Amino acid sequence: MIYAENILLCIAIPMLLSMLFLRGKVRRFLLAFLVGMGISLLSAYISGYLTLIADLEAEATAIFLSPIVEEGMKFLPLMFLLFLLQPEDEVFTMAAVGIGAGFATFENCCYILSSGIERLSYVLIRGMAVGVMHIVSVLALALGLEAARRFRLLTFPGMVGAFSLAATFHGLYNLLVSSPGISAVIGYCIPIAGALALYCFYRRLLRSGEKEN
Repeated sequence: MIYAENILLCIAIPMLLSMLFLRGKVRRFLLAFLVGMGISLLSAYISGYLTLIADLEAEATAIFLSPIVEEGMKFLPLMFLLFLLQPEDEVFTMAAVGIGAGFATFENCCYILSSGIERLSYVLIRGMAVGVMHIVSVLALALGLEAARRFRLLTFPGMVGAFSLAATFHGLYNLLVSSPGISAVIGYCIPIAGALALYCFYRRLLRSGEKEN
C-alpha cells in the first residue's frame, strides 16, 4: 500500500520552490504540470468513490468510468483558461501538454511504486503507451477547442464534442488493453499513432494561423 498524497508532496515541493527562480513559458508549463498531478490524485479519489457507490469491478471502472472522470477533470482547468484568461493558442496548447504530462507522470509513479514492476518492458509500456495516451487525450481536447474557437464554433455542442472525443479515445485504449493478445498490442500502438496525427494537425493549425496574420 502506498500513500499517493505523500508521493505528490515529494514531487511537488521541489517544483514549487523551483518556480521562484523561473519566468515566462517555463514557469507556466511547470504550473500546468503541477495542476496535472493534482488532477490525477483527485481523479483517483472520485473514481474510487464512484466505484464503491456503483459496486463496479476494476475492469468496468477502467473502461466505462475512469475515462469520463479523468478527462472531465482535465477539461475543467482548460475551461477556466479558455473563458477566464482567454490565452493565445500557443499558451493554451502548452498548458494542455503540461496537464497531460503531469497527470501521466504522477499516475505512472504511483502505479510502479504500488505494483513493484521490475521488468523494463512493462515500464516502457507505461511510459510510451499509458503516459502518451494521457497527453494525447488532453491535447486532442485542447486542439478541438482551439479549432472551435478559431472558426467561431465554440458552443456547448462543440465543447461536448471535444470532450467526447477525448473520453472515447481514452476509453478505447482501456478497452483494448484490458485483455492480453493482439488487441492489447493495437491498444499500445494507438497513443503513438494519435500523437503523430495530432502533431500533423497542430502544424496545420499553426500554418493556417500564420496565413491569417
